[in-house]
Amino acid sequence: MIDRLPVGKSPFRGRSLCESCGKTLSIPDLIPILSFVWLKGKCRYCKKKISFYYPVVELLTGILFVAVFSVLAKDRIIFSLSDFSQLLFYLFIVSVLIVVFFTDLKHGIIPDKIIFPSIVITFLYLALYSPALLTNHLATGIISFIFFFALILGTKGRGIGMGDAKLSLLIGIMLGFPEAVMSFYIAFLTGAGAGLILVLWGKRSLKGSLPFGPFLATSAIILLFFGGEIIPKIYRFLGL
Repeated sequence: MIDRLPVGKSPFRGRSLCESCGKTLSIPDLIPILSFVWLKGKCRYCKKKISFYYPVVELLTGILFVAVFSVLAKDRIIFSLSDFSQLLFYLFIVSVLIVVFFTDLKHGIIPDKIIFPSIVITFLYLALYSPALLTNHLATGIISFIFFFALILGTKGRGIGMGDAKLSLLIGIMLGFPEAVMSFYIAFLTGAGAGLILVLWGKRSLKGSLPFGPFLATSAIILLFFGGEIIPKIYRFLGL
C-alpha cells in the first residue's frame, strides 16, 4: 500500500518487483526481515542494494502488532468475541497509521483510499461496541477537521495539507476528547522540534516543508496505547 497507492496501483494486483531490475520477486525474496538478512541487503538477481526502508517497516509493524496484543491481552488467555473484535480493530488502526506514516514520509501524500475507509470502519466499530462514546468521538473528529481546515486557509496550505485535515478527522473519531487534543499537541510540538533541528543541521531551509502526517500518526499511536496514563498525569500537573 505504501508503495503502490501513491502511484495509482492496486496493492492487491500484480507481483512484487525489484525496484532496480524489475525482476519478479519470489516467496524466498519476500519473507519479512529474514529475506533482507539472508540476501545481505541486495537483490538476488541484479545485486543492487535494497533500501533499509523495507526491513524497518517490517520490523516496526511486527513490534507494534506484538505491543497491541500485549496491551490488550495483559494476563488473559481466553478472549471473548468483544475482546477479539477490539484486537482486530487495534491491529487495523495501527496498520493504517503505519501506512500513513511512511506514505507521507516517502511520497508526501496521505491517500484518501486509506483515510476514508478507515473513518467508516472506526465509526462502525464505535457504533457497535462503544455507542456511549460515539457522540464524543464524532464531535471531536468534526471539530478537529474544522480546526485543521482553518489552519490550511490561514496559512494558505503551507506546512499542512488536506491530507492532514482528513487524518485529523480519523484521529478525532478514533481517540475522542481529550486524547485527540493531546495527540495533536504532541504532533505540533514534535513537528516543530524536528523542523528546527533540520534547519539548524542545514538539512532544510526555513521556507522548506516537512510532512506532518508522520507526526500525527506517531502521536496518535502514543495516545492509543498510553492515553489512559498520560492524560491523568497532565491533569495532575495542571492541578485539575
